[in-house]
Amino acid sequence: MEKKDLGRISVIVSTYNRCDALQVCLQSLFRQTVLPDEVLVGDDGSTEETAQLIQALQQQAPFPLIHVWHEDKGFRLAMMRNKCVARSTGNYIIELDGDVFLHPEFIADHLREAAHGVYVKGGRVNLGRELTERICRSGVVPSIHYWTRGIESKAENAIHCPLLAHFLAPRYRRNRSAALGCNMSFFREDFIRINGYDEFYEGWGGEDIDLGNRLQNSGCQKRYLKFSGIVYHLWHEDKYMYNREKNFRHMEELNARHAIRCAQGVEQYL
Repeated sequence: MEKKDLGRISVIVSTYNRCDALQVCLQSLFRQTVLPDEVLVGDDGSTEETAQLIQALQQQAPFPLIHVWHEDKGFRLAMMRNKCVARSTGNYIIELDGDVFLHPEFIADHLREAAHGVYVKGGRVNLGRELTERICRSGVVPSIHYWTRGIESKAENAIHCPLLAHFLAPRYRRNRSAALGCNMSFFREDFIRINGYDEFYEGWGGEDIDLGNRLQNSGCQKRYLKFSGIVYHLWHEDKYMYNREKNFRHMEELNARHAIRCAQGVEQYL
């Protein structure tokens, strides 16, 4: 896979006080068949333990591993992702969450579908609590398959078939599932054109769907990675659900008027 056509590749990993999962996530990035040019860990206010983990992993990372932190003032994921994009040097951005780990071809799969005026959305395999705890205790990145015991849901997403995925990418769920922040990618210029994430969103939900809606409203097309671009989501309790109704109401209002740019976004950090 030639990266030169896309320029520099930056991966942004969002995290908050979950070192066991973050370690597995970053280890899976170290083992990619196509490595990024840099990885930025966007830290939404974690304690010193996360900084210490990143410092230790910087010694073995096969690429620059950069820690971007801001003070803990609640769930401010949209703001942190904007800050990471502004800090990044990549022409092409791949986003994921720090509570997932990756199939070895994850980056290669995203780059295969990358194009100007396109953003790429993937899915995930949801792992159950027992399997998650076993993986996090070991700190070892396992191989997960469709038949692996301990998958909670979406086991079919563990099937890796790049040829079928390439055929389905512009066709599958064309009018559904606008975006998923834990598994998506885009050109930096397309992101900046819509002013990135809307920092109205605090608390869980809505910011990634809104980003996908506005990318589409700006003329970008979605490609959906079914059977490629695989991430395995480590189980956790649902937290930080405050503002859910407010967030989704805002997202629906913006989409109803076909908004493209948000008022408070990435431009303030550029």
